[in-house]
Amino acid sequence: MELSDANLQTLTEYLKKTLDPDPAIRRPAEKFLESVEGSQNYPLLLLTLLEKSQENVIKVCASVTFKNYIKRNWRIIEDEPNKICESDRIAIKANIVPLMLSSPEQIQKQLSDAISIIGREDFPQKWPDLLTEMVNRFQSGDFHVINGVLRTAHSLFKRYRHEFKSNELWTEIKLVLDAFALPLTNLFKATIELCSTHANDASALKVLFSSLILIAKLFYSLNFQDLPEFFEDNMETWMTNFHSLLTLDNKLLQTDDEEEAGLLELLKSQICDNAALYAQKYDEEFQPYLPRFVTAIWNLLVTTGQEVKYDLLVSNAIQFLASVCERPHYKHLFEDQNTLTSICEKVIVPNMEFRAADEEAFEDNSEEYIRRDLEGSDIDTRRRAACDLVRGLCKFFEGPVTGIFSGYVNSMLQEYAKNPSVNWKHKDAAIYLVTSLASKAQTQKHGITQANELVNLTEFFVNHIQPDLKSASVNEFPVLKADGIKYIMIFRNQVPKEQLLVSIPLLINHLQAESIVVHTYAAHALERLFTMRGTSNTTLIQANLTLTITCLNQYACR
Repeated sequence: MELSDANLQTLTEYLKKTLDPDPAIRRPAEKFLESVEGSQNYPLLLLTLLEKSQENVIKVCASVTFKNYIKRNWRIIEDEPNKICESDRIAIKANIVPLMLSSPEQIQKQLSDAISIIGREDFPQKWPDLLTEMVNRFQSGDFHVINGVLRTAHSLFKRYRHEFKSNELWTEIKLVLDAFALPLTNLFKATIELCSTHANDASALKVLFSSLILIAKLFYSLNFQDLPEFFEDNMETWMTNFHSLLTLDNKLLQTDDEEEAGLLELLKSQICDNAALYAQKYDEEFQPYLPRFVTAIWNLLVTTGQEVKYDLLVSNAIQFLASVCERPHYKHLFEDQNTLTSICEKVIVPNMEFRAADEEAFEDNSEEYIRRDLEGSDIDTRRRAACDLVRGLCKFFEGPVTGIFSGYVNSMLQEYAKNPSVNWKHKDAAIYLVTSLASKAQTQKHGITQANELVNLTEFFVNHIQPDLKSASVNEFPVLKADGIKYIMIFRNQVPKEQLLVSIPLLINHLQAESIVVHTYAAHALERLFTMRGTSNTTLIQANLTLTITCLNQYACR
């Protein structure tokens, strides 16, 4: 395909047709684009269209088409033909960065993704000047351009967080650090100063804080594999400014939205992640800065509300405390009984509460609730973070922590007993706290493999779990039913087998519950019990298994 006006017009018409809701028009257009994408100059025509088209919808469509084209075709697979000719590859790499930086944000994100895909294959060996070209743009002073560079750099470097160590990886990271660490640090300091200058300008602050979030993410990626000498030498600059940002409260950055996290929350969340990384991996070097971060993050936790928009921030802040309390270096910070009591009262218990948002998810978005709660994808939730903090504290202070938390559990259960229909959430929190307190080691396959011996799991099961499951109605207090069934699942190796056998008919009964979460948990619990090794009384289990299948068939026919 030649780089001609006629071909640009043809491409424009077919891109328009791919947006048509009528399949009879849309599908032939898609087929045409597939048929010509192997032609020389096809990607360059898309980039030209991006640059010259007067219609924004065509620009966006061309950017998405280009990104998907790069995703499908850029990688060169051994013993297979090269899907993009070499001259097109050279031209793309020569033009894509300036085009990306001069494009509107919506298009910039698509081209940034395309650059990161190319970079994964070609950087640094086949694209040695990429970093220089990007770093030079920091001098522009235009934060639309700067944020484009930062976004692209984040896409390129975030893989350092999960790559296996190798000489090739170290070589690449060293090359990046040599070219990028100093300009990034200078940009960080300059952006902080601009935030002070424009402290009363909401629109400017939004742009600057978008930059700070990306800078903080880049800091995390570049420091993940090892502590670079440059960042160790400049730790004072980074940590002092991170601490200042953590304690910053500017009303112009606050949002009325109760669910969507704002820029300030996102930045503080990332700073908590950065501090946790240093506390875990570079504790000796980070030690002089740790006390002030512990204080700042503690104050953050006790002053932050229960709104959903703060969930990531609170989760990361608690995870920081959890990572700190597990380290022998920092043991002294938590030894005082009053400190442990305060942590339980002000951080752990409030963040284990079952909120209106959780209740809504339980009822209206059961699949997501199950995925988070049962399948372990709740890594960024308040409850999961609070649970990790309990386990972290138990590493060195199991006795005192168990004593303190047992008092709170009893208090919650007493509140529930006063008025179950009103106070059922107190019991839900109590069950979750007992589960967190008793769980020392856990696997998906076997449930809890190591438990806190100071917690009487059988007594709690008989007194507080079984009564809910024996209730005449399988639909009463569905959250507590789900809690009880989950308790059986995860503590199936600790609860006596005779109690498990008594529970099987109760679980079968709950297969008929109206709540999707409850009958799904019941089915999952039965599957877990029937696959346990060494369970006695096989005949009874087989009989109950037959009954289970019968119930499932009846339920399926409802």
